[in-house]
Amino acid sequence: MSVPEPQPTVLVLTALPLEYAAVRAYVEEREEIVHRDGTRAERGQLPGTPWHVALSELGVGADRAASLTTQLINWLRPQAVLFVGVAGSLKDDVEIGDVVVGTQVYEIHGGKQTPEGFLVRPKALPGSHALEQAARSAVRDMPDVRAHFVPIATGDVVLADAKSEIARFIRHNYNDAGAIEMEGSGALQAAHLNGQLDALVVRGISDRANDDKSDDDASGSQQRAAKQAALVTVALLRKHRPREGSAGAEEEPHRGGGGATYGGDHIDFRGGTFHGPVVGKRVDGRG
Repeated sequence: MSVPEPQPTVLVLTALPLEYAAVRAYVEEREEIVHRDGTRAERGQLPGTPWHVALSELGVGADRAASLTTQLINWLRPQAVLFVGVAGSLKDDVEIGDVVVGTQVYEIHGGKQTPEGFLVRPKALPGSHALEQAARSAVRDMPDVRAHFVPIATGDVVLADAKSEIARFIRHNYNDAGAIEMEGSGALQAAHLNGQLDALVVRGISDRANDDKSDDDASGSQQRAAKQAALVTVALLRKHRPREGSAGAEEEPHRGGGGATYGGDHIDFRGGTFHGPVVGKRVDGRG
C-alpha cells in the first residue's frame, strides 16, 4: 500500500498575539501540536497552495527567537522560515501601513568599546533570494500594498525617540535600513545554522520609531500593519513553490488534546513506553 507524500512545511513565526492572529486568519484545518519541551504551534493548510503552515508565537527578543526557532526547525523540518510582524520605520518614505521585506537583517549591537569610542562590527544575514523574488512578484499584483525591499535592523530596544543616541547610531552605521524590530536576526541566524534554510523577515510598519509611537499604537496601527504583513506573506507563499522531494520528515508531536509522542527509538502511548524498533503489520495479516 503506497504511503502519501508528506506535505512540505513552512514555519511562520511571530512575536506578538496580534501578529499571530493576522497570519492565523489565513490558515485552515488547524491543529495544535506540542513539543516535548512545551513549545506550541498550530499546524494547518494554506488554501490554494501545497504548504502546511506551522505557526508559532515566540515572544519578544532576538535571543529568544534564535533559541526557539532552532527548536522548531529541528522538530518540524520546514523548507522555509518566515518571521512576520510589525516594525518601526527608519525612513521618511517608509510610511505607516507599508510593508518592509528584509533583503538582509542587521544585528545592531555587535561591536567593541574602545577608548576612542564604539567600533561597530556589523553582523548581517541576507534574506532568501527565492522568497524575496516570490514577494517581489506577489506585490506587483497588490495595488493596495506599498512594499519596500530594503535591509531591516534588529536590536533589543523599542525605539520611540528619533533623536536618541541609539537612533543616531543606527542612522550613522546602518543608514540603508528601512525598519527596526527585535527578532529578525535571531530567526535568520537559526535558519542559517540549521541547513541554510530559505528564510525571510516581513514587517508591516506600525510607527515611525519616534515619540509619536504611543499615539500610533493607540490608533490601531499595529493591527493594520500586522494584517498587511500577513497579506504579503500569504501572497508570496502562493508564488513560492516547494522543493521537489524534500518535504521533510518531522518528528511527530503531541496533539493539544493528548495522544502518542514519537521520538527517536521509542513510542510513548499515554504513559506506557516501548523501547526498540517498531515493525508495522497490516491488520489482515499480510505484510
